[in-house]
Amino acid sequence: MKAPEGKYAWTATVGEKGQIVIPKQARDIFGIKPGDTLLLLGDVERGIAIPQKSVFAELFGVAFQDQDGGRG
Repeated sequence: MKAPEGKYAWTATVGEKGQIVIPKQARDIFGIKPGDTLLLLGDVERGIAIPQKSVFAELFGVAFQDQDGGRG
C-alpha cells in the first residue's frame, strides 16, 4: 500500500535510558537539528504525538501573551 502524499511512518527503538533516535528522513523533512527541543503530547487512549516546532512556539505565545493590557 502506498502512503498518501505528505504522510509518513517510521519506527524508533527506545534505548536503556528511555531515549529514541528520530530517523534521519524525519529529521530532514521536519528540520529537526541537534539541540532542538521537541514537545511530546500524550493521550492514554491515542498515544504520543510530537508536533512540529511551530506548534511549540505557538503554544508558548498563547500561554504567555499579555493578558492585562501591558500592566505586568
